[in-house]
Amino acid sequence: MSERADQLRAQILELVAEYTAEAFPPRQFEPGSSAVPVSGRVFDAIDLQHLVDSSLDFWLTTGRYADQFEKEFARFFKMRHAILVNSGSSANLLALTSLTSPLLKERQLQPGDEVITVASGFPTTVNPILQNNLVPVFVDVDIPTYNIDTQYLESARSEKTRAVMVAHTLGNPFNLHEVTEFCKQHNLWLVEDCCDAVGASYNGQPVGRFGDVATVSFYPAHHITMGEGGAVLTDKPKIKKIVESFRDWGRDCWCDPGKENTCGKRFNWQLGDLPHGYDHKYIYSHIGYNLKVTDMQAAIGVSQLRKLPEFIQKRRDNFDYLHQSLQDLQEFLILPQATPNSQPSWFGFLIAVRDGAPFTRNELIQFLDRRKIGTRLLFGGNLLRQPAYRHIQHRVASPLKNADFIMNNVFWIGVYPGLDYPMLDYICESLHEFCKSQGINV
Repeated sequence: MSERADQLRAQILELVAEYTAEAFPPRQFEPGSSAVPVSGRVFDAIDLQHLVDSSLDFWLTTGRYADQFEKEFARFFKMRHAILVNSGSSANLLALTSLTSPLLKERQLQPGDEVITVASGFPTTVNPILQNNLVPVFVDVDIPTYNIDTQYLESARSEKTRAVMVAHTLGNPFNLHEVTEFCKQHNLWLVEDCCDAVGASYNGQPVGRFGDVATVSFYPAHHITMGEGGAVLTDKPKIKKIVESFRDWGRDCWCDPGKENTCGKRFNWQLGDLPHGYDHKYIYSHIGYNLKVTDMQAAIGVSQLRKLPEFIQKRRDNFDYLHQSLQDLQEFLILPQATPNSQPSWFGFLIAVRDGAPFTRNELIQFLDRRKIGTRLLFGGNLLRQPAYRHIQHRVASPLKNADFIMNNVFWIGVYPGLDYPMLDYICESLHEFCKSQGINV
């Protein structure tokens, strides 16, 4: 790169900062007129500068920023490896699919093996089980933590059980003590879906470290964003190698894009029934995909990662503010609770309308919607009642009473860093006003 090119790059990045200030100025919140979303991107000039800086390289696949992000993100989780992918859904697919690799020998997951999960999870926590011809075994969750009810683990186990794959619901860790002990006792794989839980901890340790493999998402709604993007985390070098293979077309070669002969014997391998010396860049050890992220996305992630501790604390502060402000509505509303021994990194604030309340969840969320206050349901409710899952092969190992309750009674509101106290006050005032309109003294 010439000196003149470096000077132009610096000028461009200075202009990007000026553009950001002009194009994205702070907006005054106006109750009733301004939207109060459940989630959203929180960014600044530095994020845009990273994006533009990467684009000026015109290196459109994974590159220097991806390498940097993987190292720094793994360090944040106190883990050895972070493998960037193009979405949290792809991360879940790769995490579970990696356990089907023949390189794992006797622990390789086989078609028909069973994986314990919950019926009220997000679809892409369950879909990889089905996509790998495995059998999901559904159990219920506890309320008000909304996490897997560990009392059903033993009843869910059979001679075909090989793994457990569950998420930390909306940033609230599940009971990792009970689940990890169960997995160790029965030699089961544990996949931790941390897509909503970056920064959460259990017994002082980051979630993601307890299982064999973990996943995160960088969709705009999540704790940090790349627009799209995700990552697979593991401490196991063999699983890292397998995940990268499945991510990169299934190839056996581990050269980074644009590089070759990292192993030093590119034309000296003998694998499968191929002739000796077949180019290692075109030897495939798995039936894989192309699920890489672009370096422009990774560049945003590097910048966002600097803000992650601040984002996590803001989410916790917003959660605590809502929890304290809504205490007097608990006769009719169930407020969320953290799992014992955990410190959540909240993704949202769950609210359940109690059975017997003089109003329904739908009436309440429609009232909030009219006031431009965003709400979301807890994903698919009971997934087994969704059209896509009506005829899947599965097993139900517990009554799904709470999954059905979630389907009918539960929703959540935002706690993301883009919400300030005037917005939170407006949410709380609206909830109180609705209850008063139903004849409730608050």
